[in-house]
Amino acid sequence: MNRIGYARVSTVEQDTSAQIASLRLAGCDVIREEKSSGTSMAKRKELATILDFLRPGDTLVVTRIDRLARSVADLQAIVARLRERGAQLLCTEQPVDTGTAAGKAFFDMLGVFAEFETNLRRERQMEGIAQAKARGVYKGRKTSIDREQVRALRAEGLGPAAIAKRLRISRASVYRVVQETQPVSRATSA
Repeated sequence: MNRIGYARVSTVEQDTSAQIASLRLAGCDVIREEKSSGTSMAKRKELATILDFLRPGDTLVVTRIDRLARSVADLQAIVARLRERGAQLLCTEQPVDTGTAAGKAFFDMLGVFAEFETNLRRERQMEGIAQAKARGVYKGRKTSIDREQVRALRAEGLGPAAIAKRLRISRASVYRVVQETQPVSRATSA
């Protein structure tokens, strides 16, 4: 029965050393770490490796639930995977131990609050962007597509795929620019 630690931070600038120290104190034999957003499991290769590696009786150890997942759906998927493998989850800073009924209940509640926190953060971010736009401060991302160059290449007879390849942009971007320049035809009914 191994204790396998998982440490995660969201950005490259952040540091996992405090998490790793806590996981070592919790008796983890192996510790995997990564710097990736917790909003999705898709790009977290270290977590996927751990979930594939777990054996019956093993325990996945994290410092807090939000290091593992930011949505209830992801959290439930991870717990289901742990159950399939016969493994458990333990948090060093929260009373979560999926080996007990109380720990399972608390675990589910923490998942709900982690998702709630993520949604609140997203709402605050959107409100801030709206306020900045109203003040004229926020302009959004600068366009990376030279629309005139796309139009010129199209006028030369190049197709969308060739334009996309030459300008190193997506074909969808080329199609958007091409649609902007084409007049809208309206069908008339007799």
